Amino acid sequence: MSRLMMNYGMLMSICLLLLCIGIPSSGNGQFNDSIKMDQQKKSLKTNLFESDEILSINLLGNINALLKDRSNDAAYHPVSISYNNAENREEVIFANAKTRGHFRRLKENCAYPPLTIKFSTNELQNKTIFKGQHKLKLVMPCQGDEYIINEWLVYKIYNLVTSRSFNTRLLRVTLFDENSRQIQKPFYAFLLEDEDQMALRNHLISIERKLQPQQTNTEAFLIMSVFEYLVANTDWSVQYLQNIKLLAVDSNALPVAVPYDFDHAGIVRAPYAQPFEALRMRSITERRYRGYCITDLKKFEPVIDLFNRIKTDIYNLYNQCALLDDRYKKRTVKYLDEFYSTMNNPKDWQKAFSYPCDKNGTGNVVIKGLQE
Repeated sequence: MSRLMMNYGMLMSICLLLLCIGIPSSGNGQFNDSIKMDQQKKSLKTNLFESDEILSINLLGNINALLKDRSNDAAYHPVSISYNNAENREEVIFANAKTRGHFRRLKENCAYPPLTIKFSTNELQNKTIFKGQHKLKLVMPCQGDEYIINEWLVYKIYNLVTSRSFNTRLLRVTLFDENSRQIQKPFYAFLLEDEDQMALRNHLISIERKLQPQQTNTEAFLIMSVFEYLVANTDWSVQYLQNIKLLAVDSNALPVAVPYDFDHAGIVRAPYAQPFEALRMRSITERRYRGYCITDLKKFEPVIDLFNRIKTDIYNLYNQCALLDDRYKKRTVKYLDEFYSTMNNPKDWQKAFSYPCDKNGTGNVVIKGLQE
């Protein structure tokens, strides 16, 4: 039965790849890197994240115990991951997994919690697609796996914006509990690149430091915060490192803020997502710029130019992916139209990006993230 399911998974992966061809894997970078730098970055990528092909995997172990262990001090549980390689031969990797996260970890919120998967590097693993991986985050469906695809595409947008972004790999996952003969229905999920590998790929290191957003790289921050405005995500904070990682040349250098975790973004339209009450927003799809006050609005002009250069690639992510239903695709294209209408009207974008300077607004409200 297991072999039959794996072959079926491989077939599904090939079919879904044909549906979603045309999704670009890269675009204009943040700082116009040279060809030599691009080649160096490519050589640092692992096989796991080099492809947009949907990878079908089976996760085997005491899955029920793993998914029920959602406490703040959740333990690691032994699991095995299997998939069929390019020669249609089964590969098996042994690892340990535990539940993680805040909102999505809670059973009352989500059917499946996100997981952290830790690998023990060995010769067996190094012969697989997971070569070089030590720790990965597995994002599983909370309230419907269509929202997994929607969130995955947000990561793909930011990959177009800058290489200083997390790579992802879309999966089709089948869970096998070792104590049950029931075969669960496969669902979509995605793997998130480890922050240290993402930093290495960009010749930087990951750091953790308490600071204000004004103490990060200004150019990178403006690009990141305009991106968050594009996808209508307000669930982030540099001050509390809420859904933000920091990269730098060294521990004393000016860091770059890198966003992640976009399920509460308006463009994803997750049914459980709600705006923070303190922001006084009508709905999650309302865009609200969450940067800091900058009086010299000319600093936004190169950022707007960047988003205009990658406009076609962003639209293609949605128009060329048949994994999306037509209704969501049309709504999202219209949503992107609204963003670009603002970006190409100086009066509109100046009003939007000067909002943090309004003393009567909520631009200076700091949303404190949940603590680990």
